[in-house]
Amino acid sequence: MNYKGIEYNECKEVYEPETDTFLLIDNLILNEGETVLEIGAGTGIVSIAASFKASHVTSTDINPYAITCIQSNIELNNRDNITVLTSDLFENINEQFDLILFNTPYLPVSEEEHVDDYYSKAWDGGVDGRIVIDRFLEEVADYLKYNGRVQLIQSSLSDNDKTLEYLEKKGLNSEITATQHEFFEDIVLITGFKKS
Repeated sequence: MNYKGIEYNECKEVYEPETDTFLLIDNLILNEGETVLEIGAGTGIVSIAASFKASHVTSTDINPYAITCIQSNIELNNRDNITVLTSDLFENINEQFDLILFNTPYLPVSEEEHVDDYYSKAWDGGVDGRIVIDRFLEEVADYLKYNGRVQLIQSSLSDNDKTLEYLEKKGLNSEITATQHEFFEDIVLITGFKKS
């Protein structure tokens, strides 16, 4: 597979790049030489896209199948400035970054529909679609450098206004910077800028 010059393989038990993935790649707010953290990197193609401008990218996932997939896709693209870590959100992160990226698990899923496996962790956002988003928002500002940015993908089904308000409370000026209408929802890219 290929997206804008990035070669990638899809992998078993790993979320395949979709509209939300490409929306994030197409709207990265990244300056030459900055450092990037991607949470929940999946196949790694967002991290790979960022690596062409960034000085260094840290690419993480909770899914061991994704970790293997990211590493193989990094090799496929001959990138040498990406570190891959297993991490549940910020669990194994101990530095600050210029840009933090996260294509969140944003789909509302009832308790009856919930499946506890690695693959579903990529899209299962709990009953209101916010179970992981809220955990991420609670900590993200602590891992941003002065004047850093966060860009996260979510759905209109998981309360965009709540995310915008949460980011403001955490000291980030935030706005919806891209939108893609899909069937019964809008996929949105929310960008938060750390207030100086």
